[in-house]
Amino acid sequence: MLCVIVFILALGLVPGVLAAESGEMKLGINDSVTDIRAVSVGYTFYVPVRALADKLKLSLGGTPEDLMLSGDRGRIRILKEGKGIAGDGTEISLTVFKRGGKLMIPLKIVTLLGYSVSYKPVQYLLRITDGSQVLDDEAFAEKFKEMLKPEEPPQPAPSPSPAPNPPKPVASGKIVYLTFDDGPSATTGHLLDILDKHGAKATFFMLGPNIERYPSQVKRMVKSEHGLGLHGITHVKNKFYASPAAALKEMNQGNADLKAVSGRTTKLIRPPYGSKPYFTKAFRDKVLGSGYHLWDWNVDSLDWKYKSAGDLIYTNVVSQVNKLDKYGVNPVILMHDQKATLQVLPRILDYLHKKGYRYEIITSDLKPLNFWHDTR
Repeated sequence: MLCVIVFILALGLVPGVLAAESGEMKLGINDSVTDIRAVSVGYTFYVPVRALADKLKLSLGGTPEDLMLSGDRGRIRILKEGKGIAGDGTEISLTVFKRGGKLMIPLKIVTLLGYSVSYKPVQYLLRITDGSQVLDDEAFAEKFKEMLKPEEPPQPAPSPSPAPNPPKPVASGKIVYLTFDDGPSATTGHLLDILDKHGAKATFFMLGPNIERYPSQVKRMVKSEHGLGLHGITHVKNKFYASPAAALKEMNQGNADLKAVSGRTTKLIRPPYGSKPYFTKAFRDKVLGSGYHLWDWNVDSLDWKYKSAGDLIYTNVVSQVNKLDKYGVNPVILMHDQKATLQVLPRILDYLHKKGYRYEIITSDLKPLNFWHDTR
């Protein structure tokens, strides 16, 4: 059972683990050790797609935004927008990134192409097999133990004595955007108290009926200079996405509700469930053509899923923030204005503070971040 758990973690199938880049392992294929180094990010191993294709003799075609990786046993499309499509049409969530100019893909992809993956961290073994191998994992690890063992990092030179009156460190300048959907609510006051205590600002994507129901909370957001955004009226897929005109009507109604309560309007929107796949070009042309700006997120707390499981929410946020930090990307964190989230929010804010982030609100002059890369 322990081996199964470790294997699942290695393939990145369990959410909520830390995603700082935590080292490399040499990749074995059948009965040999390759020169491919698999990079561990959040217990998910990533490898350069072109090197992997060469070693497994897979066909690699398409564009960087839409790659096709195929072999005798299967195929998969790798889309830059964060998903993959297996040969049977099944869509899967798939994170890819560039490292040293090379496109890195999760090693778990090979299981969709008919291969198996073995992971034995104690023996430094990470191995792809196709059934033609002669050595079992134990024999493989024993035969290649010297090759598989990671190199010892060079020891740093002794630090020189500090100079008198050393200069103060310069602020890192890292920015994080906290966003909360579905509010305001009966617990928004507590949420705002937590933000105030931590000196944090956030952007609230609110529902029209809730704006009318909790006007004092909206006024407090305005007074505290938090960001204001719209999330529609119904939050019902069949109603909001009934037509582009229906979506625009909900956003306009939400804006009218916001103005009636606070005297403010906004051009920032986040459609229900995020913009993919339902907020298609026809919707964007209609709504964004009316002057609205579309914002999704690049860190999903999954607080809507984990509810009161604060540890899972916390580690899920930390893993994604660390990954973005590695590549200098500012996090836009999706959370929800709900009681359960408030239990873990102080821990998240403490962590972001320790990492050197400062809080900013989303404004209309920023380049929108959304799943469609639509910058209107």
